[in-house]
Amino acid sequence: MSNPVINAFFFGRALAEVVNEKVEELFTNALSEVGKFDAEQRENLRQFAVEVKSRAEREIEKANNQQSSTYSAGENNSTTDLQETIDELRAEIARLRAELKSYKSESS
Repeated sequence: MSNPVINAFFFGRALAEVVNEKVEELFTNALSEVGKFDAEQRENLRQFAVEVKSRAEREIEKANNQQSSTYSAGENNSTTDLQETIDELRAEIARLRAELKSYKSESS
């Protein structure tokens, strides 16, 4: 059986099978790498979110500690600061009411 046509047929068939297997293997490996990359990125994003949340909580705790120490530092200072804050809030409310009133009159 040394017919060159038959030899070429079997050679071509074997070549097609090997190429098909290699392409399948490459495709499977590529999908696996994409899956790994996706999982790693999700984990990195989760760790990033956890880090941001923990830093924010630390800053909130630090601010709360500073605020409580400011209020307990002295009665006169805290009363003055509190009264000043109340006055600023009242002024802000008055300003917002005036803006709201002018907005309502423009809309009508």
